[in-house]
Amino acid sequence: MSITRIFIVEDDQFLGSVIKLTLEKLDNVDVSYFSEPEECLRNLHHNPHIVSIDYLLPGMNGIELMEKIKNYNQDIHCIMVSGQEKLDVVIDTYKRGAIDYIIKNENAIINLENSVRNLCKVVALKQENEHLKDLIVDRNKYNTIMGNSSAVLKTLRLIQKVEKSNIMVLVTGQSGTGKELVAKAIHYNSPRARKPFVTVNMGAIPPDLIESELFGHEKGAFTDARERRIGKFEEANEGTIFLDEIGEMDLHLQTKLLRVLQEKEVTRIGSNKSIKLDVRVVAATNRNLIQEVKEGRFREDLFYRLQGFLIHLPPLYERGDDVVMLSKKFLNEFCNENKLGPISISKEATQRLLTHNWPGNVRELKAVIERAAIMADNNLITEEDLIFAA
Repeated sequence: MSITRIFIVEDDQFLGSVIKLTLEKLDNVDVSYFSEPEECLRNLHHNPHIVSIDYLLPGMNGIELMEKIKNYNQDIHCIMVSGQEKLDVVIDTYKRGAIDYIIKNENAIINLENSVRNLCKVVALKQENEHLKDLIVDRNKYNTIMGNSSAVLKTLRLIQKVEKSNIMVLVTGQSGTGKELVAKAIHYNSPRARKPFVTVNMGAIPPDLIESELFGHEKGAFTDARERRIGKFEEANEGTIFLDEIGEMDLHLQTKLLRVLQEKEVTRIGSNKSIKLDVRVVAATNRNLIQEVKEGRFREDLFYRLQGFLIHLPPLYERGDDVVMLSKKFLNEFCNENKLGPISISKEATQRLLTHNWPGNVRELKAVIERAAIMADNNLITEEDLIFAA
């Protein structure tokens, strides 16, 4: 259930206490009282939804405080509580952004209570709409990630939440679950979409070449350095770098990577000049990095730096009927590429596909379907045509 956070700013501590006790009787609210405006400003990081402001305050008036609050977050609802009844003051207060103006008289407390109660309904409705918006996934944006299972939709919602920010993302999951597809979906739906997307497979590069591959080198930096080379981080500048199989990186290079991530700059091998970077980092691994940290094979500080936002991909056997959807997709693609006629999958073969545990996940499924298409007689894949590695 959503909570509405309410701030009260009132230098009259008795009146402030009365207002606080009154508003705390409302449903699903969290009320904080401040006798000084600076104290309120220091606590804005708690993100209040509603602020009740006394017009006459020590150090600054209510209008000035409201403007500072609005500069912090335009969506905060500000209610001015004042003894000023002049029409020009009231009009000016509304022009400056107040949602309501309560005159201090015998009805002030009940009028403020009613105003806050109505605003609580507005806040609750907005929170509900935001929640529903988070649940809606635009499948057209993520058409490379197939599946309608709850597990896949959960993954897409996480991508949707993180794609517009610059936070580092760690994608985990078994081999063949589609970690690079997730990284690409994040990049191509982000403000960096028109900038480079650079992939580095840490497990595919010899250990003695990884540093040069990532950070580049100057001509003559080592025996085979016949010319300057731009590293992958520089190549990805203003875009996204995808560090696949990050768990394969040795400890020495982990230290250097951590420095690059912290300082947001890179130094080529053989150079003393630092190059500033604006790169979003998405990393992926099929290893249990927590276990790797415990066993001393992965730096704990690098792990927490990379795991700004975690997306865990489900194994294929947890995705239900997505197996059937993917099978048909791979089968149609294979038939088109190889100029084969339409091929279908028998009920028995479909059931076998659904019960297999898929240790190789989507990658294994594609290989099984392509082999079965070759084996199939009479344009029908039977259970006997399915050959599993395990």
